[in-house]
Amino acid sequence: MSDRVGFIGVGRMGAPMVRRLLAHGYEVCIRDVSEAAVAPFRGQPGVTICGSPREVAGQVPVVLLSLPLPKTLLDVVLGPDGVAAAGPGRCVIDTSTSGARASRAVGAELGAKGLQFLDAPVSGGVPGAEKGTLSVMVAGDPALYDRHKGLLSIIGKNVFYVGAEPGQGQAMKLVNNMLSATALAATSEVMAVATKAGIAPDVALDILNVSSGRNSATQDKFPKDVITGTFSYGFLVDLMLKDVKLFEELADEMRVPTLVSPAVINAWRVAVAQGYGPKDFTAIAEMFERWAGVEIRARRREG
Repeated sequence: MSDRVGFIGVGRMGAPMVRRLLAHGYEVCIRDVSEAAVAPFRGQPGVTICGSPREVAGQVPVVLLSLPLPKTLLDVVLGPDGVAAAGPGRCVIDTSTSGARASRAVGAELGAKGLQFLDAPVSGGVPGAEKGTLSVMVAGDPALYDRHKGLLSIIGKNVFYVGAEPGQGQAMKLVNNMLSATALAATSEVMAVATKAGIAPDVALDILNVSSGRNSATQDKFPKDVITGTFSYGFLVDLMLKDVKLFEELADEMRVPTLVSPAVINAWRVAVAQGYGPKDFTAIAEMFERWAGVEIRARRREG
């Protein structure tokens, strides 16, 4: 495998993944529409900044993507100046949460043009990207997966092969994010109630985390970002709403009835309507705080 790769989308998630690749000796050709995202990499050894996805793909055999929306994926890969325009023989690895439908479409179109594709969304947020502890859920040709597993292991501690069809990695990621969104919204609601009842939030979390209510929000997001008041986990409310809506789209396509997820989706939709869209997704707790008239913060304990 070449030690020169491309990376398109060097924002919150992409930038730390690029830094890990550089630390492991890779040269990286990068592209992002945001000058602010590209600026920290200017002048860095091993980094080439490119003017288009096509230019990135023209210099490397493998291009990784970390993009915010399904439409962005389609534009970057299949647009007039996209990755596919650089010609056949390259492999595209999409680490974004793009949805199963977009992933299948991109995989089919790339295959018809003589390019290879791995659907490889990641989970673990910015902290996981910085530490290289992401979970990576890979779908695509098994031989292609074997060829690039070492590369993916640089950005992720847990690399899973999900299946041979592009879109299966996306499906797994959407299932994961639906549960994550549910845990965070539900924990925000119940912690507002506990705080309103006069229970110190840090005490409530300690109890939940050794009891049957423990979940990813009580164990990670609330201790780090809510009761500290930092709200800086690294993922936006807008993007979580996008992900849970993609889950519902997938469930509809699979003709699987859903009861819980519509209520969770509405919670995130309300958060966006209330102006929290551009904020960190842990800030959904602020919405429940406002409604309850409390702040869910660590308190000094007596005794």
